[in-house]
Amino acid sequence: MAGRWLGRYVVPALVAALFAAPLWFMVVGSLRPAGSPPPRTLELWPAEPTTDAYARLPELVPLFRYLANSALVVALAVPLTVLVASLTGFGLRLLPRPARRRALLGLLALLLVPVTAVWATRFELFRLAGVVDTYLPLLAPALLAVSPFLVLLYAWSFGGIPDSQLHAARLEGAGWLTIWRRLALPQVKPATLAVAVLAFTFHWANFIDPLLYLTSGDRYTWPLGLRFLLLLNPTDWPLLMAGCVVATAPCVLVFLLAQRILLSDDPLAALRGRVEVPARAPQPEGRR
Repeated sequence: MAGRWLGRYVVPALVAALFAAPLWFMVVGSLRPAGSPPPRTLELWPAEPTTDAYARLPELVPLFRYLANSALVVALAVPLTVLVASLTGFGLRLLPRPARRRALLGLLALLLVPVTAVWATRFELFRLAGVVDTYLPLLAPALLAVSPFLVLLYAWSFGGIPDSQLHAARLEGAGWLTIWRRLALPQVKPATLAVAVLAFTFHWANFIDPLLYLTSGDRYTWPLGLRFLLLLNPTDWPLLMAGCVVATAPCVLVFLLAQRILLSDDPLAALRGRVEVPARAPQPEGRR
């Protein structure tokens, strides 16, 4: 009994605390007085907490413009990533076993290719297409599902759908797109949430692509703004930690929201933040 309690509650709590510790110390560092250096000892809470660092962020960089640009890129790229990854994963599911095995091995080989190997080629292609200094290069990874890993995640999830369901849907006259939308996708909701969260994290934290392709200051995203903040004032530790908190908070919120939806029986009620109470069945007149 004690071992089960430890494995179910204590061990997950310790693992969660291990991963949450950097977030906590980042928040604590952002609440220190302006201009303070990093603490030399472990500091669980500042002696004089203040939010001055957050108030100074918009004074040094156009915080809200950069956040709005990042939100625009994410709003366009995440649905596109989910669409491409799910369609590709479903296509792999429909392949015969030998062809599917070769395709999966090819995706695994693509995972071994370093991203730096294609930077120069991609930049030249975008330059010839005349789309440098636009958001199109930032959306281009979504057309490739960001990473082969997301396609493999969908392919593995779709592999759990029995062939009998697919054949029955085809016998009813449904096309493959209809089967993908109405039969396959509803059965892999956890995979869809995982892909959406991973895609959001990638596009929100993407630093290299904006650095390579954006030249106009009014189009910069927040990762670039955070880099400029470091160059402007590299010794102001609380200010840098405040910028990191602003950059990290959306990813944490999206993860918590996805977890809430995944663990809820009613996703719409989870989004509204409450659980609908079913109406009581009417009782006979004699028992009221």
